[in-house]
Amino acid sequence: MASSADSMNAVERRAMSGLSLVFAFRMLGMFMVLPVLATYGSELASHSGLPMPLLIGIAIGAYGLTQAVLQIPFGMLSDRIGRMPVIYGGLLVFALGSAVAAMASSIEMVILGRVIQGAGAISAAVMALLSDVTREQHRTKVMAGIGMSIGLSFVVAMILGPVIARWFGLSGLFWFTAAMALFGMVLVAGWVPKPDKQLRHLDSGINKQALGRVFADPQLWRLDVGIFVLHALLMASFTVLPLVLVEQGGLPRDEHWWVYVIAMVSGFVMMVPFIIYSEKNRQLKKVFLGAIALVGLSQLYFWLLGFNLVLLVIGAVLFFAAFNLLEATLPSLVSKLAPAGAKGTAMGIYATSQFLGAAAGGFLGGGLYTLGGNAAVFGGCALLAALWFVFAATMQEPPYVTSTRLTVVAGQPAIDELLACLLSQPGVMDALYVAEDAAVYVKFDTKLNERERLQALLEGRTAATA
Repeated sequence: MASSADSMNAVERRAMSGLSLVFAFRMLGMFMVLPVLATYGSELASHSGLPMPLLIGIAIGAYGLTQAVLQIPFGMLSDRIGRMPVIYGGLLVFALGSAVAAMASSIEMVILGRVIQGAGAISAAVMALLSDVTREQHRTKVMAGIGMSIGLSFVVAMILGPVIARWFGLSGLFWFTAAMALFGMVLVAGWVPKPDKQLRHLDSGINKQALGRVFADPQLWRLDVGIFVLHALLMASFTVLPLVLVEQGGLPRDEHWWVYVIAMVSGFVMMVPFIIYSEKNRQLKKVFLGAIALVGLSQLYFWLLGFNLVLLVIGAVLFFAAFNLLEATLPSLVSKLAPAGAKGTAMGIYATSQFLGAAAGGFLGGGLYTLGGNAAVFGGCALLAALWFVFAATMQEPPYVTSTRLTVVAGQPAIDELLACLLSQPGVMDALYVAEDAAVYVKFDTKLNERERLQALLEGRTAATA
């Protein structure tokens, strides 16, 4: 029979369900505009004199700028003033941005609304709250649940966006996102558990002392560049893909949802065997490079073969299969490569790169479409993917490790002796003692060791020296 330590308690289950929904509602609001803004946005007025395709591209990616700038500072702010004020404030700002975009009569006001939406940067604060209310042995499970909710929200957004826009227009879509943000606040108030005390957890929060180590790591830089390019490709593609479905595929914009159903579901099914293969057979680099190649080839496919609806649907399936695989693989690689005690910092920089890529992709797609139409966007994206492949090809095969936090109890032996003992254990690759946390952060191979065994080792050595 499983002990209470082996299964999540009621607080942890509420934290996972509640925070997963908060993340999902927010990401829905960010992504639901992707499949509709290129076709509905052109109906708005423009007062800046800039080309409409460029303005639509800016509107698609604008949230990424403020999100990138503010998500790390807001995470640090949550360490000082508490998680809840930052989360409530971020959701309220997101709802405000949605309302501004909903009331917009011009594309410039939509851009302003998207910028305000991005300013509601709560990701780091939510992850820190998650660490406060879950035990170490279940944290990976809970984070995986939140990761699945983010992936699912992207799928739902691609399908729901065209449906809501068909019924209520672009304005109704933004009002829907505002309502979801407000409901997220209600969920946080009434369902998400409040922490008894606020913890500093280096695997989910930013550590200023670790910034230098993370920035100096060329392997992590490759991954930061990778997520930047991946989201730039996504945003750039959506400046033209909805237009191509109308112009080349002859599909009315109100019916685009079923294309995304086919593409996302098929792409997910195609992705799963490769995820299993890469982890089970430890072939992450090979699968990773193959996915980059496929995302680039899908752009060439759109450019050269996207002449009718059937061919465009096939291209969308290929693109989303590669995108979903890379979206799942990249954070796993960051987790494996981050130094002990620096996983939260590495993930913070990674997320910042992701949002900057979203902003750059919107600007790039809108600019290329203005200069040369669909061919310029798809050709430019293919070139960008090719450059990414060359850059990523020099990466080393990643270590197959996981990170954990071990509690150091009173009566410990000399810390140098403690770390030496840990590092001598099978599969342990790195260990860092943090005195103010009374903890050791360890990276180890799960095929060669277990967290419980390492924690028991620490406690056993403490008892032996008592």
